[in-house]
Amino acid sequence: MLPGRGRDGRAARRARILGTRTAWTPVGDGEFFCPGCGGDRNYQRLAGRRRFALFGVPVLPRGESGPVVECAACRRHFGTDVLDHPTTTRFSAMLRDAVHTVALAVLAAGGTCARASLETAADTVRAAGFDDCTVEGLDALVEALAADTGRVFGEPCGPGLAIELHEALDPLAPHLAPVGRESILLQGARIALADGPYTPAEREALTTVGAALTICADDVTRLLEAARTPS
Repeated sequence: MLPGRGRDGRAARRARILGTRTAWTPVGDGEFFCPGCGGDRNYQRLAGRRRFALFGVPVLPRGESGPVVECAACRRHFGTDVLDHPTTTRFSAMLRDAVHTVALAVLAAGGTCARASLETAADTVRAAGFDDCTVEGLDALVEALAADTGRVFGEPCGPGLAIELHEALDPLAPHLAPVGRESILLQGARIALADGPYTPAEREALTTVGAALTICADDVTRLLEAARTPS
């Protein structure tokens, strides 16, 4: 059989004669984390219109297509749900803010803001990205938090503080691996333990942290107990 005269050849000729073409129109742009490139890239959001094409020329409308997200670097197309993933820059900021919020919550629940707890908290917050965090600065923030909310140090985690924890942790949790979520909880536990055993208010605050990070109650208990045992 001569080349191009079999079934595959006839299908290829039909595809050249009659097919479908999509015309894409930009409807927005921005920056996103490109799963194809593996990093932060610019993107265009595209809406498409499909048409039947005869000899490569669009002739009849066939409805809409998309929208899709096109990476400006690799030109690959992705579903718009890819925009739900934070950029690397945004993710780093979310993680830094989460650690800072957890540290403040644990210190506020601790009751005395002992020097050991403040130093551990300051080291933890600096490691998360707040390079200029100091013991004195954290102490002042905890005092201001108590004055603003009318809280008394050592009280259980009230609704205001619980809301702040959820606001900082809820958006972050889906983008963290289990080990990452556990790490944030353990950092809070080490701050609480720096000046002695957990107080009931510290344990309640850490339980709220675990819930906001979608760590199940049994695992929260296991991790808090593990943090008490020197490695």
